[in-house]
Amino acid sequence: MPLSVSYPARLDIRYPEQLNRVTTAFRLILIIPIAIVLRVLSGSGTQTSQAVSGEWVSTTTTSVGGALFGATLLMILFKKRYPRWWFDFNLELTRFIARVGAYMVLLTDTYPSTVEHQDVVLDIDYPDVEHDLMRGLPLVKWFLAIPHYIVLFFLAIGMFFVVIVSWFAILFTGRYPRGLFDYVVGVGRWALRVNAYAFLLTTDRYPPFSLR
Repeated sequence: MPLSVSYPARLDIRYPEQLNRVTTAFRLILIIPIAIVLRVLSGSGTQTSQAVSGEWVSTTTTSVGGALFGATLLMILFKKRYPRWWFDFNLELTRFIARVGAYMVLLTDTYPSTVEHQDVVLDIDYPDVEHDLMRGLPLVKWFLAIPHYIVLFFLAIGMFFVVIVSWFAILFTGRYPRGLFDYVVGVGRWALRVNAYAFLLTTDRYPPFSLR
């Protein structure tokens, strides 16, 4: 069985035979509206404002995904439960992020939808918490995944240059070189498995070191 199928977090993107040169050339501009939507939905940060008294007050906001991570960790730790609606929200948010990311790195010409799956096929198995998840493991998963962070850092650097080369290739030929396409999708697939393991907490199976 292919590794990408056997692991409980899977990603695949349909290879486009032809890509639009114009939308590729202006991709950084075209993606701004949907990137703002994604930022509002999943972003966190610190906002500084002036109070009535004249003092400057800093307010820190936490992303919805971050809040659900903490809540899910506590539920698994103390109740050994993973509420289905929390899982469904995390899954759909992850799918939306993947669609925006795929459009950003030129893997598709289809503008990211907030509802439809489009050319990005992403699925994560809902865990059987009683049998598949250990109660205390979520406390250390982020630490156990450190080797993956290191590898993904270098893979991301490589992907940056691959996307630049692919951008020029699409402008001249209208096609995304298949080997480069598979590499970028593979990095996304690897990152998804690490995210499912360390942050979405949907599986205790340690992610494989593989682009497949």
